[in-house]
Amino acid sequence: MPNPKKVFSIIYDQYVDKIYRFIFLKVNSQEIAEDLTSETFLKGWGAFKNPNDIKNPPSFLYKIARNLVIDYYRQKDQKKTISVDDLRITDPRSNLEEKAILNSDLSIVKEALGNLKEDYQTVIIWHYLDDLTIPEIAKVLQKSEEATRVMLHRALKELKGKLS
Repeated sequence: MPNPKKVFSIIYDQYVDKIYRFIFLKVNSQEIAEDLTSETFLKGWGAFKNPNDIKNPPSFLYKIARNLVIDYYRQKDQKKTISVDDLRITDPRSNLEEKAILNSDLSIVKEALGNLKEDYQTVIIWHYLDDLTIPEIAKVLQKSEEATRVMLHRALKELKGKLS
């Protein structure tokens, strides 16, 4: 039987950046995202001590992270948005004109994403940024795969509408 600490350490290494990014895009604060990411993995480890109960650790961690974000906003009684000003993407290209165009386009996409419903933001982030499959997202959201596909399709349609 594999050592649970070693197994969880591997899971942590594979998913800490993805969980952090997901949380950061939801709370828009580095400090809060770090705290909630730590709490996600602490709760995950608490449950993982009996690994036979957890069939899909990444989905389990995303579910914990999502619930922590929901709890955070319930406590703060704030609207969930993504601020365009606080998200930065580094572009290694040196052409300033290309950077300006990329940043302008990216700002438009981030603003449009921030104007979507929370569930729509979530499925887009998980699928396109974190590379989760439809079955993985469905499991975390406790929805059928078909319902999840429809949600992703509607989210993309709404996002495209906000971009045009």
